[in-house]
Amino acid sequence: MVEVGIIMGSTSDLPVMQDAADFLTDLGIEFELDIVSAHRTPEKMYDYAKSAHKRGLKVIIAGAGGAAHLPGMTASLTPLPVIGVPVKSSNSIDGWDSILSILQMPGGIPVATVALNGAKNAGILAAKIIGSSNPEVLIRMEEYMEELKQKVLAGAESVKKG
Repeated sequence: MVEVGIIMGSTSDLPVMQDAADFLTDLGIEFELDIVSAHRTPEKMYDYAKSAHKRGLKVIIAGAGGAAHLPGMTASLTPLPVIGVPVKSSNSIDGWDSILSILQMPGGIPVATVALNGAKNAGILAAKIIGSSNPEVLIRMEEYMEELKQKVLAGAESVKKG
Protein backbone atom coordinates (compact mmCIF):
# COMPACT_ATOMS: atom_id res chain seq x y z
CA MET A 1 0.00 0.00 0.00
CA VAL A 2 1.40 3.40 -1.01
CA GLU A 3 1.84 5.49 2.13
CA VAL A 4 4.06 8.38 1.05
CA GLY A 5 3.62 10.84 -1.76
CA ILE A 6 6.76 12.48 -3.09
CA ILE A 7 6.03 15.46 -5.29
CA MET A 8 8.22 18.11 -6.82
CA GLY A 9 7.79 21.19 -8.96
CA SER A 10 9.77 19.97 -11.98
CA THR A 11 12.02 17.22 -13.27
CA SER A 12 15.05 19.34 -12.34
CA ASP A 13 14.19 18.63 -8.67
CA LEU A 14 14.40 14.85 -9.15
CA PRO A 15 18.14 14.43 -8.44
CA VAL A 16 17.55 15.93 -4.97
CA MET A 17 14.20 14.24 -4.30
CA GLN A 18 15.56 10.83 -5.32
CA ASP A 19 17.29 10.67 -1.92
CA ALA A 20 13.90 10.49 -0.19
CA ALA A 21 12.72 7.80 -2.60
CA ASP A 22 15.91 5.79 -2.08
CA PHE A 23 15.59 5.91 1.72
CA LEU A 24 11.95 4.83 1.64
CA THR A 25 12.85 2.01 -0.77
CA ASP A 26 15.59 0.84 1.62
CA LEU A 27 13.03 0.67 4.44
CA GLY A 28 10.42 -1.07 2.28
CA ILE A 29 7.94 1.81 2.44
CA GLU A 30 5.86 2.19 -0.70
CA PHE A 31 5.63 5.64 -2.24
CA GLU A 32 4.46 7.41 -5.34
CA LEU A 33 6.52 9.97 -7.21
CA ASP A 34 5.05 12.78 -9.32
CA ILE A 35 5.72 16.20 -10.82
CA VAL A 36 3.17 18.68 -9.48
CA SER A 37 3.86 22.35 -10.08
CA ALA A 38 2.09 24.89 -7.89
CA HIS A 39 2.50 27.50 -10.61
CA ARG A 40 2.26 25.59 -13.90
CA THR A 41 -0.28 22.90 -12.92
CA PRO A 42 -2.27 24.38 -10.02
CA GLU A 43 -5.33 22.24 -10.78
CA LYS A 44 -3.22 19.08 -10.59
CA MET A 45 -1.72 20.28 -7.29
CA TYR A 46 -5.19 20.96 -5.91
CA ASP A 47 -6.52 17.55 -6.95
CA TYR A 48 -3.41 15.76 -5.67
CA ALA A 49 -3.50 17.42 -2.25
CA LYS A 50 -7.26 17.10 -1.76
CA SER A 51 -7.33 13.40 -2.68
CA ALA A 52 -4.09 12.22 -1.04
CA HIS A 53 -5.61 10.99 2.23
CA LYS A 54 -8.51 9.35 0.39
CA ARG A 55 -5.96 7.37 -1.63
CA GLY A 56 -4.32 6.05 1.55
CA LEU A 57 -1.30 8.32 1.80
CA LYS A 58 -0.08 9.05 5.33
CA VAL A 59 2.42 11.83 4.57
CA ILE A 60 3.51 14.00 1.64
CA ILE A 61 7.06 15.08 0.88
CA ALA A 62 7.04 18.15 -1.36
CA GLY A 63 10.21 19.55 -2.88
CA ALA A 64 10.46 22.88 -4.65
CA GLY A 65 12.99 25.51 -5.60
CA GLY A 66 12.80 29.24 -6.19
CA ALA A 67 9.54 30.64 -4.81
CA ALA A 68 8.81 27.12 -3.51
CA HIS A 69 5.06 27.38 -3.06
CA LEU A 70 4.34 23.67 -3.59
CA PRO A 71 4.83 22.47 0.02
CA GLY A 72 2.81 25.27 1.59
CA MET A 73 -0.01 25.18 -0.92
CA THR A 74 -0.19 21.40 -0.58
CA ALA A 75 -0.31 21.73 3.21
CA SER A 76 -3.16 24.22 2.91
CA LEU A 77 -5.24 21.67 1.01
CA THR A 78 -4.59 18.37 2.82
CA PRO A 79 -5.15 17.11 6.36
CA LEU A 80 -1.93 15.08 6.06
CA PRO A 81 1.48 16.12 7.37
CA VAL A 82 3.61 17.76 4.67
CA ILE A 83 7.40 17.75 4.74
CA GLY A 84 8.93 20.49 2.64
CA VAL A 85 12.29 20.11 0.91
CA PRO A 86 13.80 23.40 -0.22
CA VAL A 87 15.70 22.76 -3.45
CA LYS A 88 18.55 24.95 -4.63
CA SER A 89 17.53 25.53 -8.22
CA SER A 90 19.06 27.42 -11.12
CA ASN A 91 16.83 30.44 -10.44
CA SER A 92 17.42 30.32 -6.70
CA ILE A 93 19.05 32.94 -4.48
CA ASP A 94 21.53 30.47 -2.93
CA GLY A 95 18.49 28.46 -1.81
CA TRP A 96 17.36 31.05 0.74
CA ASP A 97 14.25 31.93 -1.24
CA SER A 98 13.21 28.27 -1.17
CA ILE A 99 14.05 27.79 2.50
CA LEU A 100 12.13 30.86 3.63
CA SER A 101 9.15 30.17 1.34
CA ILE A 102 8.70 26.76 2.94
CA LEU A 103 9.72 27.63 6.50
CA GLN A 104 7.77 30.86 7.00
CA MET A 105 4.24 29.48 6.85
CA PRO A 106 1.35 31.34 8.43
CA GLY A 107 -0.21 30.07 11.65
CA GLY A 108 -2.51 27.12 11.06
CA ILE A 109 -0.68 25.79 7.97
CA PRO A 110 2.45 24.02 9.22
CA VAL A 111 5.05 22.50 6.93
CA ALA A 112 7.84 20.45 8.47
CA THR A 113 10.95 21.79 6.76
CA VAL A 114 14.27 20.01 6.26
CA ALA A 115 17.60 21.45 5.18
CA LEU A 116 18.34 22.75 1.70
CA ASN A 117 18.44 19.71 -0.62
CA GLY A 118 17.74 17.56 2.47
CA ALA A 119 15.41 15.04 0.83
CA LYS A 120 16.99 12.09 2.65
CA ASN A 121 15.99 13.65 5.98
CA ALA A 122 12.50 14.15 4.58
CA GLY A 123 12.37 10.42 3.82
CA ILE A 124 13.60 9.64 7.33
CA LEU A 125 10.99 11.93 8.89
CA ALA A 126 8.25 10.37 6.75
CA ALA A 127 9.38 6.90 7.90
CA LYS A 128 9.28 8.05 11.54
CA ILE A 129 5.74 9.38 11.07
CA ILE A 130 4.63 6.08 9.55
CA GLY A 131 6.55 4.14 12.21
CA SER A 132 4.54 5.84 14.94
CA SER A 133 1.61 3.62 13.97
CA ASN A 134 3.36 0.77 12.12
CA PRO A 135 5.47 -1.52 14.35
CA GLU A 136 7.39 -3.02 11.42
CA VAL A 137 8.54 0.38 10.18
CA LEU A 138 9.34 1.38 13.76
CA ILE A 139 11.67 -1.60 14.09
CA ARG A 140 13.37 -0.77 10.77
CA MET A 141 13.87 2.81 11.98
CA GLU A 142 15.42 1.54 15.22
CA GLU A 143 17.76 -0.65 13.17
CA TYR A 144 18.70 2.30 10.96
CA MET A 145 19.44 4.44 14.01
CA GLU A 146 21.61 1.67 15.46
CA GLU A 147 23.55 1.50 12.18
CA LEU A 148 24.20 5.25 12.40
CA LYS A 149 25.40 4.85 15.96
CA GLN A 150 27.75 2.01 15.03
CA LYS A 151 29.25 4.05 12.16
CA VAL A 152 30.04 6.90 14.54
CA LEU A 153 31.53 4.55 17.14
CA ALA A 154 33.66 2.84 14.48
CA GLY A 155 34.85 6.25 13.28
CA ALA A 156 35.71 7.30 16.83
CA GLU A 157 37.64 4.08 17.33
CA SER A 158 39.63 4.55 14.12
CA VAL A 159 40.54 8.11 15.17
CA LYS A 160 41.79 6.86 18.55
CA LYS A 161 44.00 4.26 16.88
CA GLY A 162 45.13 6.92 14.38
